[in-house]
Amino acid sequence: MATDLHRPVSTAVRVEGLSRSFDGRPVIDDLELTVHSGEFVALLGRSGCGKSTLLRVLAGLDRDISGTVLVPKRRGVAFQAPRLMPWKRVWRNVLLGLDGKPGREVAERALEEVGLEQRSGAWPKTLSGGEAQRASLARALVREPDLLLLDEPFGALDALTRLKAQRLVAELWQRRGCAVLLVTHDVDEALLLADRALVMRDGVIAYETPVALDRPRATGDPAFAELRSRLLSELGVDEPAAAA
Repeated sequence: MATDLHRPVSTAVRVEGLSRSFDGRPVIDDLELTVHSGEFVALLGRSGCGKSTLLRVLAGLDRDISGTVLVPKRRGVAFQAPRLMPWKRVWRNVLLGLDGKPGREVAERALEEVGLEQRSGAWPKTLSGGEAQRASLARALVREPDLLLLDEPFGALDALTRLKAQRLVAELWQRRGCAVLLVTHDVDEALLLADRALVMRDGVIAYETPVALDRPRATGDPAFAELRSRLLSELGVDEPAAAA
């Protein structure tokens, strides 16, 4: 049975014995996971390994599970697709799903935090891809989350916009101090942002490593390259041999 409870002060997420099957096929199989308060964790794995399913469970969007899941009540989620309602202006999209009747100023504070305050009254169809993703982040942040769940939120962005979005998330995390779980296919992204990187395989967390690198990080750092090589190996990816 799943449990959605307040977590201990030092722990944002605790998962014990989590299992989830689809049509009799286990996608998550007796998984264990702890995320500490204020920790930034990146979750990597091949397509179909269960990463997004785990995130949906933590977000409370999938409850057909067995095991125990302890998460904060205040959670924010941003997906790869911004999922903005085209018939609602940006500020109204930010407030979607909030309890009570918060005013526009509440949305605009969150939009200002992601640098989108000037687009508050715009229609979603007029936003660029990066702006739409920032609006999605504002919708997550307006909930004042203790846990921010990010499901490949930069996957559809071009390379330059993706770098800007990564920096924005790093700044928001440092400012907010909430725990973050980022699902990504990008090893460099995981190492640039996270305190700890996990690899999911066969329905469980098969490997994890701390990312004990000074911030800001550089991909040219030898320690970064060593961690990158190790994670790629755990993901079953062989790096090309260096030229002689």
